[in-house]
Amino acid sequence: MDILKQKFFQKSTEVKQEIKALLAEHGNVVVDEVTLSQVFGGSRDIITMLWEPSLLDAQEGIRFRGYSLPELREKLPKGSGKEPLPEGLFWLMMVDEIPTEEEVAWLSDEWERRSKVPPHVCQVIEKLPLGTHPMTQFSIAINAMQTESHFARRYSEGMSKNDYWDAVYEDTMDLLARLPVVAAYIYRRVYHGGHHIKADRSLDWAANLAHMLGVSESEDFRNFMRLYMTIHADHEGGNASAHTMNLIGSTLSDPYLAFAGSMNSLAGPLHGLANQEVIHWIFKMLHSLETRNPTKEQIASYVEATLSGGKVVPGYGHAVLRKPDPRFIEQMRFAKEYCPDDDIVNVVWKIYEVVPPILQSLGKIKNPWPNVDAHSGAILVHYGLDQYSFYTVLFGVSRAMGVLAATCWSRALGMPLERPKSVTLDWVKKFLAEKNA
Repeated sequence: MDILKQKFFQKSTEVKQEIKALLAEHGNVVVDEVTLSQVFGGSRDIITMLWEPSLLDAQEGIRFRGYSLPELREKLPKGSGKEPLPEGLFWLMMVDEIPTEEEVAWLSDEWERRSKVPPHVCQVIEKLPLGTHPMTQFSIAINAMQTESHFARRYSEGMSKNDYWDAVYEDTMDLLARLPVVAAYIYRRVYHGGHHIKADRSLDWAANLAHMLGVSESEDFRNFMRLYMTIHADHEGGNASAHTMNLIGSTLSDPYLAFAGSMNSLAGPLHGLANQEVIHWIFKMLHSLETRNPTKEQIASYVEATLSGGKVVPGYGHAVLRKPDPRFIEQMRFAKEYCPDDDIVNVVWKIYEVVPPILQSLGKIKNPWPNVDAHSGAILVHYGLDQYSFYTVLFGVSRAMGVLAATCWSRALGMPLERPKSVTLDWVKKFLAEKNA
């Protein structure tokens, strides 16, 4: 049993016993109330899930095992760069402890050891039309890798439910090792004529992805990939891709099938596809204004025209957050250090000054602040990755760490099939009539 698996088994066994005792004593305690607005409004804010890796606070933003993003940047191992290594965050999400440099180096090596993608996966990708959206190709490739699932094989052999976590862990480690290779393969196939770049075994997980993409060999871009993969890794369990992963996983579908479903959810315009929409909107604005250096007044006019047309400003607003997204702030910090004079980056900062007051003036916007998607595209464009339709694939590679870590925990704790109760409109009317009577 490897060192991370051993730590995870010990930690999850302790937590499982703690939950058992807690439910025995407090299982009937009411923790929330549901309103009809929530029933009809997408189950917004209804507490129905246990999700160990992270927790989202409306004011403070995301915290991974209690740590804010600035704290993680200070505490997580950085390897050869200035930004935290995503391997360290995955370790933290799995076992609730900051790893050592040695432990992170082991995890990098372990993922490199597992990173060989089965040949048939690339063959499946090659059968798709070249114009197939990268997220569609990514989802299909994940499903194609399902032939390698430890969980599916061992379940068919009669695996004990006490060993579910072990098989899920093995699938998790394989998936995380291979996803950067698959993502880079799709990118080079679609945008660079199928001229692929071999992995560099000396690099860490995110830096190797940067290398295989081939858009920039600068250490700065590798640093950004480390930051990008870290800050996009998880956003508690209620967002659409995480919830999808949890729902499918609760049926005991293996991690490949569950993660493919998660990525299909991430591909929606109201979720991960928003990062593509943001940069597209910015360039459309610049084209309309015929300048790459618009004034704040010009931006304000374009924003108001967007809103008047019944559209939203991409990258602004969030279902939970009520302050600027800390992930946006972290990317702004990075850009101010590495590319402060970039035209598009400066446009993002001007939009940040212009949009919130306009949205606040409408009087009905709960969160007028930028989210993570508002900034990432501008930095990617700076380094030469200007193929917007690929951005959500990068998001998906990062998000894999959080949803797969959570799936390991769900199987280790023996979480049950997710099955909420639904009602009809007629039921609601009868319920209100009886309540009024």
